[in-house]
Amino acid sequence: MKKYGVIVAGGAGVRMGSNLPKQFMMLKGKPVLYYTLRAFLEAYDDLQVILVLPLDYIDMGQEIIDAWFDKNRVQITAGGDTRFQSVKNGIALIEEDCVIFVHDGVRCLLGRNLIERCYQQALATGTAIPAIISKDSIRLLTDDGSEALDRSKVMLVQTPQTFHSRILLPAFEIDYKDKFTDEATVVEAFGIKVSLVDGEDNNIKITRPADILLAERLLEDAE
Repeated sequence: MKKYGVIVAGGAGVRMGSNLPKQFMMLKGKPVLYYTLRAFLEAYDDLQVILVLPLDYIDMGQEIIDAWFDKNRVQITAGGDTRFQSVKNGIALIEEDCVIFVHDGVRCLLGRNLIERCYQQALATGTAIPAIISKDSIRLLTDDGSEALDRSKVMLVQTPQTFHSRILLPAFEIDYKDKFTDEATVVEAFGIKVSLVDGEDNNIKITRPADILLAERLLEDAE
């Protein structure tokens, strides 16, 4: 089945303490976004990428594509004020039955096995949400303070969140709500249960300067 990777890279890099959005920061001599694009384009030859960027950084994104990738396999569109709107802008370019991966542009270390695992699960059930079990103790804030939770029953959600287009496209026609923190919450609000797949510990999200250092080490270990 046809495959689309909608890579959402609309962050402003505030927590990085930099004027340059984190998806464009350098990691071992290449932008963070390079590694994300490479992972999807190398996973499947028939996969098309839709790259969602801040309007002011579309030219910079195009430079990355022109330098390292087949421009015929990547489209760029502008993001919105929220993740919901950015994803909606991206999937608006899809007009055929397909499997859609929605991925954070700054999760640049995902492996091919994860992409393939999500694809197979989405084919079987219509949805695939990668997640890992928390290694830390978990507490829930309450009116009286907090209470401990069983961490074995708490999953930390990652991307690519993957769906059949017949599920994701109509789900994003519903009205936006503040609780929509990812695509899974949108699909659940649409009335469809999602299925989890095993995520990857190395599938970290680059948000702070220390994450760049960790990503460099993980890339070196993978070489």
